[in-house]
Amino acid sequence: MGQKINPRGFRIGPVFNWSSRWYADSRTYSTLLLADVALRRQLGVKLKSAGLALVEIERSINKVKVTVHVSRPGVVIGRGGSGLEILKKFVEDLLSKRLKTVVGKAQVVKVDIAVEPVKEPNLNATLVATNIADQLVRRMPHKRVCNQAVERAISAGAKGVRIRLSGRINGAEIARREKFQSGTIPLSTIREDIDFAIVPALTKSGYIGVKVWICRKS
Repeated sequence: MGQKINPRGFRIGPVFNWSSRWYADSRTYSTLLLADVALRRQLGVKLKSAGLALVEIERSINKVKVTVHVSRPGVVIGRGGSGLEILKKFVEDLLSKRLKTVVGKAQVVKVDIAVEPVKEPNLNATLVATNIADQLVRRMPHKRVCNQAVERAISAGAKGVRIRLSGRINGAEIARREKFQSGTIPLSTIREDIDFAIVPALTKSGYIGVKVWICRKS
Protein backbone atom coordinates (compact mmCIF):
# COMPACT_ATOMS: atom_id res chain seq x y z
CA MET A 1 0.00 0.00 0.00
CA GLY A 2 2.76 2.44 0.94
CA GLN A 3 4.33 1.99 -2.51
CA LYS A 4 1.30 3.31 -4.40
CA ILE A 5 0.28 6.58 -2.72
CA ASN A 6 1.87 9.86 -1.63
CA PRO A 7 4.01 9.12 1.47
CA ARG A 8 2.94 12.38 3.14
CA GLY A 9 -0.77 11.76 2.54
CA PHE A 10 -0.36 8.20 3.82
CA ARG A 11 1.01 9.55 7.14
CA ILE A 12 -1.40 12.43 7.81
CA GLY A 13 -2.42 12.06 11.44
CA PRO A 14 0.36 9.91 12.95
CA VAL A 15 3.31 11.94 11.53
CA PHE A 16 2.12 14.94 9.46
CA ASN A 17 -0.71 17.45 9.77
CA TRP A 18 -2.88 18.94 7.01
CA SER A 19 -1.22 21.92 5.30
CA SER A 20 -4.64 23.62 4.93
CA ARG A 21 -6.80 23.73 8.06
CA TRP A 22 -10.27 25.25 7.72
CA TYR A 23 -13.96 24.42 7.25
CA ALA A 24 -16.32 25.72 4.55
CA ASP A 25 -19.82 24.95 3.34
CA SER A 26 -20.58 23.64 -0.14
CA ARG A 27 -21.10 27.17 -1.52
CA THR A 28 -17.62 28.49 -0.68
CA TYR A 29 -15.53 25.32 -0.46
CA SER A 30 -14.37 25.25 -4.10
CA THR A 31 -13.48 28.96 -4.09
CA LEU A 32 -11.39 28.68 -0.90
CA LEU A 33 -9.69 25.55 -2.20
CA LEU A 34 -8.71 27.28 -5.46
CA ALA A 35 -7.58 30.31 -3.45
CA ASP A 36 -5.22 28.06 -1.47
CA VAL A 37 -3.85 26.55 -4.70
CA ALA A 38 -3.33 30.00 -6.26
CA LEU A 39 -1.70 31.34 -3.08
CA ARG A 40 0.77 28.45 -2.90
CA ARG A 41 1.62 28.84 -6.59
CA GLN A 42 2.20 32.59 -6.31
CA LEU A 43 4.25 32.27 -3.11
CA GLY A 44 6.32 29.51 -4.76
CA VAL A 45 7.37 32.01 -7.44
CA LYS A 46 7.71 35.02 -5.13
CA LEU A 47 9.71 33.25 -2.39
CA LYS A 48 11.84 30.96 -4.55
CA SER A 49 15.01 32.86 -3.60
CA ALA A 50 14.17 32.35 0.09
CA GLY A 51 14.00 28.54 -0.30
CA LEU A 52 10.26 27.96 0.23
CA ALA A 53 9.57 24.47 1.59
CA LEU A 54 5.96 24.53 2.82
CA VAL A 55 2.97 26.89 3.08
CA GLU A 56 0.45 26.25 5.87
CA ILE A 57 -2.94 28.00 5.73
CA GLU A 58 -5.35 28.28 8.67
CA ARG A 59 -8.70 30.05 8.32
CA SER A 60 -10.95 31.28 11.12
CA ILE A 61 -14.17 33.31 10.81
CA ASN A 62 -12.54 36.61 9.82
CA LYS A 63 -8.82 35.88 9.75
CA VAL A 64 -6.33 33.87 7.70
CA LYS A 65 -3.02 32.73 9.17
CA VAL A 66 -0.33 31.86 6.61
CA THR A 67 2.84 30.15 7.85
CA VAL A 68 5.73 29.94 5.37
CA HIS A 69 8.58 27.51 6.06
CA VAL A 70 11.75 28.78 4.36
CA SER A 71 15.45 27.98 4.52
CA ARG A 72 16.45 31.69 4.44
CA PRO A 73 13.96 33.61 6.63
CA GLY A 74 15.99 36.84 6.42
CA VAL A 75 15.11 37.16 2.72
CA VAL A 76 11.37 37.06 3.54
CA ILE A 77 11.47 39.36 6.58
CA GLY A 78 13.66 42.00 4.95
CA ARG A 79 15.30 44.98 6.61
CA GLY A 80 13.27 46.08 9.64
CA GLY A 81 10.40 43.75 8.67
CA SER A 82 9.67 45.63 5.43
CA GLY A 83 9.60 42.43 3.36
CA LEU A 84 7.02 40.91 5.71
CA GLU A 85 4.69 43.90 5.27
CA ILE A 86 4.97 43.69 1.46
CA LEU A 87 4.23 39.95 1.57
CA LYS A 88 1.23 40.53 3.86
CA LYS A 89 -0.23 43.11 1.47
CA PHE A 90 0.34 40.74 -1.49
CA VAL A 91 -1.49 37.86 0.26
CA GLU A 92 -4.37 40.14 1.36
CA ASP A 93 -4.91 41.41 -2.20
CA LEU A 94 -4.80 37.90 -3.67
CA LEU A 95 -7.29 36.42 -1.18
CA SER A 96 -9.63 39.44 -1.40
CA LYS A 97 -9.87 39.08 -5.20
CA ARG A 98 -10.62 35.36 -4.85
CA LEU A 99 -13.30 35.92 -2.21
CA LYS A 100 -14.97 38.61 -4.35
CA THR A 101 -16.25 35.91 -6.75
CA VAL A 102 -18.38 34.41 -3.93
CA VAL A 103 -19.45 37.46 -1.94
CA GLY A 104 -19.97 39.62 -5.07
CA LYS A 105 -18.06 42.60 -3.73
CA ALA A 106 -14.52 43.35 -2.61
CA GLN A 107 -13.94 42.21 0.96
CA VAL A 108 -10.86 42.90 3.07
CA VAL A 109 -9.27 39.73 4.44
CA LYS A 110 -7.23 40.01 7.62
CA VAL A 111 -3.99 38.10 7.14
CA ASP A 112 -1.40 37.08 9.69
CA ILE A 113 1.98 36.02 8.25
CA ALA A 114 4.38 33.82 10.22
CA VAL A 115 7.86 32.80 9.03
CA GLU A 116 9.32 29.48 10.23
CA PRO A 117 12.95 28.59 9.43
CA VAL A 118 13.82 25.15 8.06
CA LYS A 119 16.51 23.90 10.44
CA GLU A 120 18.16 21.43 8.04
CA PRO A 121 17.48 22.09 4.31
CA ASN A 122 19.23 18.84 3.30
CA LEU A 123 16.51 16.87 5.14
CA ASN A 124 13.62 18.62 3.39
CA ALA A 125 12.49 16.78 0.26
CA THR A 126 11.01 19.90 -1.41
CA LEU A 127 14.23 21.90 -1.06
CA VAL A 128 16.40 18.96 -2.19
CA ALA A 129 14.18 18.30 -5.24
CA THR A 130 14.09 22.01 -6.16
CA ASN A 131 17.88 22.21 -5.91
CA ILE A 132 18.30 19.16 -8.17
CA ALA A 133 15.77 20.52 -10.71
CA ASP A 134 17.54 23.91 -10.85
CA GLN A 135 20.89 22.22 -11.51
CA LEU A 136 19.40 20.00 -14.24
CA VAL A 137 18.02 23.12 -15.97
CA ARG A 138 21.56 24.53 -15.90
CA ARG A 139 22.70 21.32 -17.67
CA MET A 140 24.80 19.97 -14.81
CA PRO A 141 25.68 16.22 -14.97
CA HIS A 142 22.67 14.43 -13.45
CA LYS A 143 24.65 11.62 -11.79
CA ARG A 144 26.95 14.00 -9.96
CA VAL A 145 24.04 16.24 -8.90
CA CYS A 146 21.98 13.34 -7.51
CA ASN A 147 24.88 11.57 -5.81
CA GLN A 148 25.93 14.80 -4.08
CA ALA A 149 22.33 15.40 -2.91
CA VAL A 150 22.18 11.85 -1.48
CA GLU A 151 25.52 12.28 0.30
CA ARG A 152 24.49 15.62 1.83
CA ALA A 153 21.20 14.21 3.13
CA ILE A 154 22.90 11.16 4.69
CA SER A 155 25.55 13.42 6.26
CA ALA A 156 22.76 15.59 7.72
CA GLY A 157 21.36 12.56 9.55
CA ALA A 158 18.85 10.90 7.21
CA LYS A 159 18.13 7.18 7.60
CA GLY A 160 17.69 6.83 3.85
CA VAL A 161 17.33 8.82 0.62
CA ARG A 162 15.87 7.93 -2.77
CA ILE A 163 15.94 10.14 -5.87
CA ARG A 164 14.22 9.20 -9.11
CA LEU A 165 14.56 11.06 -12.41
CA SER A 166 12.09 10.44 -15.24
CA GLY A 167 12.22 11.90 -18.75
CA ARG A 168 14.73 12.74 -21.47
CA ILE A 169 17.73 12.73 -19.16
CA ASN A 170 20.77 14.47 -20.73
CA GLY A 171 18.59 15.21 -23.77
CA ALA A 172 18.36 11.52 -24.77
CA GLU A 173 16.03 10.61 -27.65
CA ILE A 174 14.20 8.01 -25.55
CA ALA A 175 12.86 8.90 -22.10
CA ARG A 176 14.04 6.71 -19.23
CA ARG A 177 14.12 6.47 -15.44
CA GLU A 178 17.14 6.54 -13.20
CA LYS A 179 17.20 5.90 -9.46
CA PHE A 180 19.76 6.89 -6.82
CA GLN A 181 19.38 5.50 -3.32
CA SER A 182 21.24 5.16 -0.05
CA GLY A 183 19.97 3.76 3.26
CA THR A 184 16.44 2.48 3.89
CA ILE A 185 13.07 3.94 2.80
CA PRO A 186 10.35 1.84 4.57
CA LEU A 187 7.31 3.23 2.71
CA SER A 188 4.79 0.84 4.30
CA THR A 189 5.76 1.72 7.88
CA ILE A 190 3.37 4.51 8.86
CA ARG A 191 5.29 5.64 11.97
CA GLU A 192 8.39 6.44 9.88
CA ASP A 193 8.91 10.14 9.12
CA ILE A 194 9.27 10.07 5.31
CA ASP A 195 9.26 13.40 3.47
CA PHE A 196 8.34 13.34 -0.23
CA ALA A 197 8.33 15.88 -3.05
CA ILE A 198 7.84 16.05 -6.83
CA VAL A 199 9.43 18.95 -8.73
CA PRO A 200 9.59 19.19 -12.56
CA ALA A 201 12.75 20.47 -14.24
CA LEU A 202 12.00 22.22 -17.56
CA THR A 203 15.09 21.54 -19.67
CA LYS A 204 15.59 22.34 -23.36
CA SER A 205 14.62 18.75 -24.23
CA GLY A 206 11.41 18.83 -22.16
CA TYR A 207 10.35 18.14 -18.61
CA ILE A 208 12.37 15.87 -16.34
CA GLY A 209 10.41 14.75 -13.29
CA VAL A 210 12.38 14.77 -10.02
CA LYS A 211 11.00 12.70 -7.13
CA VAL A 212 12.70 12.70 -3.72
CA TRP A 213 12.03 10.51 -0.68
CA ILE A 214 13.90 11.26 2.58
CA CYS A 215 13.48 9.06 5.65
CA ARG A 216 14.25 11.23 8.67
CA LYS A 217 15.01 10.02 12.17
CA SER A 218 11.73 10.25 14.08
